[in-house]
Amino acid sequence: MPRLGKSQSRDTLETAQTIALQGLAFLAEEPGRLQRFAAVTGLDLAELRDRADAPDLLAAVLEHLAGDESLLLVFAASRGIAPESVAPAIAVLRAGAR
Repeated sequence: MPRLGKSQSRDTLETAQTIALQGLAFLAEEPGRLQRFAAVTGLDLAELRDRADAPDLLAAVLEHLAGDESLLLVFAASRGIAPESVAPAIAVLRAGAR
């Protein structure tokens, strides 16, 4: 497998972050969705806001969406992204959180 150059890996990370931020915005569009995510993660809304750009939080957002197929499909359709793009984004964000 070819190694990604710095520019390619930065683009990949930026794409993963963009997908995850879209996921967070999607959750925030409905208070029940965001409250469920907060309850699952144990974070309060202030912590979510303060850590919104942290790779581990962004990965958790996508993992939360991926853990519920119907939620994932609604999210993907609402943002015009392929549902299968979420798993690679999680991997990139998890690698960036190390």
